[in-house]
Amino acid sequence: MRRRATPNVLTIAGSDPSGGAGIQADLRTFAALGAFGCAVPAVLTVQNTVEITGVHVVPATLTRRQLDALFADVEIAAVKIGMLGSARVAGVVADALARHAPRFVVVDPVLRGSTGARLATRDLARALTRELAPLATVVTPNAAEAAALLRGDAVRTADEARAAARSLVEHGWRAALVTGGHLDDRRWSVDVLAAGRGVRELRVRRVPGPGAHGTGCTLSSAIAAYLARGRGLAASCSAAQRFTAESIARSRRLRVGRGTPPANQLSSTPIPQGRARERVRSPRS
Repeated sequence: MRRRATPNVLTIAGSDPSGGAGIQADLRTFAALGAFGCAVPAVLTVQNTVEITGVHVVPATLTRRQLDALFADVEIAAVKIGMLGSARVAGVVADALARHAPRFVVVDPVLRGSTGARLATRDLARALTRELAPLATVVTPNAAEAAALLRGDAVRTADEARAAARSLVEHGWRAALVTGGHLDDRRWSVDVLAAGRGVRELRVRRVPGPGAHGTGCTLSSAIAAYLARGRGLAASCSAAQRFTAESIARSRRLRVGRGTPPANQLSSTPIPQGRARERVRSPRS
């Protein structure tokens, strides 16, 4: 029997010189999950594990050339989009995706760093919805990013995350996974997936401790890799949630800098997390 080819998965995102987030975390995640990673850096950052001190957006024309050269040669099964930096770059990326039509597109709407540093121009949130929502399989904002995309109030609870996920779908996203790492639940990390008229709660036990750097990148890249390998959307999101929790737990084994340790995607030893729980809500809940 002929073996299925390893899927090629593309990340279009920022570069983190310390390796904790951005395309570096994306490529580690792809490798850990059996996908071959390609990368187009859209933003260069000056950062380490403690702080971000500079952000340089790659010229949009160069991003366009990189994407066209890649798609002309490589069959891309899925695309993960991370930090783009500006509305103009978002427009260039959307144009390339519309022309080359990859099957799956996962959008991680990076607007601020975990330290609070602004990582994008103020018009990017609106541009993401206008330019990329029609092309995306799913958008994966955390609580703060969901509020920014909706230009609404802060999201603090699972109920508010459900409302935000539904609202994102109503605003044109095909599906929305509002991630729960910053929600007010000390026992569980609750991600809420809205797609069509349905809403699911995906739960995994919260990993104790200060957390890890690059978790949003890890989650969205894992979803892209699972989709590329043939899983459905809900199954991909659930598996990615568990993989991210394991990567956070394994971050304690790393000694990288003096700040928040990066998520550890490549350790071969799994971390027991208990059985993940999934709860399905009706559209009226």
